[in-house]
Amino acid sequence: MARRKPPEEHENLERWLVSYADFITLLFAFFVVMYAISSINEGKYRVLSDSLVSAFKETPRSDKLIELTSKQGEILPGSGKPIGKMQQQPHGDADTPERKRAAESMKQVARNVLDVMQPLVRDGHVRVTQSPRGVTVEINASVLFKSGEAILQPQSTDTLAAVARVLAQVDNPVQVEGHTDNVPIRNPSFPSNWELSSARAGSVVRLFAEEGVPTMRMVAIGYADNRPIDTNATADGRGRNRRVNVLILNEVGGVTQEIALGLPLADSPAPASPSTVAPPAAR
Repeated sequence: MARRKPPEEHENLERWLVSYADFITLLFAFFVVMYAISSINEGKYRVLSDSLVSAFKETPRSDKLIELTSKQGEILPGSGKPIGKMQQQPHGDADTPERKRAAESMKQVARNVLDVMQPLVRDGHVRVTQSPRGVTVEINASVLFKSGEAILQPQSTDTLAAVARVLAQVDNPVQVEGHTDNVPIRNPSFPSNWELSSARAGSVVRLFAEEGVPTMRMVAIGYADNRPIDTNATADGRGRNRRVNVLILNEVGGVTQEIALGLPLADSPAPASPSTVAPPAAR
């Protein structure tokens, strides 16, 4: 009996259907996921929409808080002072006994300072003025320091010591300010005019403290070249800008006035252009 031959195997041309079926399945799953993500929750959307509408349609509360309905001069609770009248009537209480006593006390302080600084005032190196802040003693830096230095010169210590004795007799705060011109300085001791002006003010405060002025009443400030009183375009102007101001502060209002040497204090404004003596070239 003849042996049956096995059938010939032909190449399977339908194997691609397996991959195709897998691809279609994955593609279907992908679109299902995309649809699920993109579907809108109508309830949540309505809540968000209502919240935004109510927020933007609400009347701003700040309008109610800053509404100005009070009349000028109305007294605020707890302030005890009328609105809008504090600046319009700065001297309304100038005649009260307390203010009169304080003003007379400051005038006496100014006279005492003038007495101990007469030679420097006469030479134009010192100016004494009185303003609502108090008494200002403007001292040219050339009297106190060498150029570019913050160590007091020996001839200036006696005069400052006399001023310190005047300050020790009163209780007013004392503010010492250092000022320079706009010429920059740069050395190991003073990298800029800030350090120089602050160090000079500190030297004066230190001497006052050594002469008995309580340290808690004093403060030293350096302004560098930021508060000039004259032009920096000329040598004379720069010389005047290099200065130390000693402010004897008070809280009593008054009229700014320059105190002339040997003359009584007058209630008149300071001259617009006070005479200035050309200071030495020291910085």
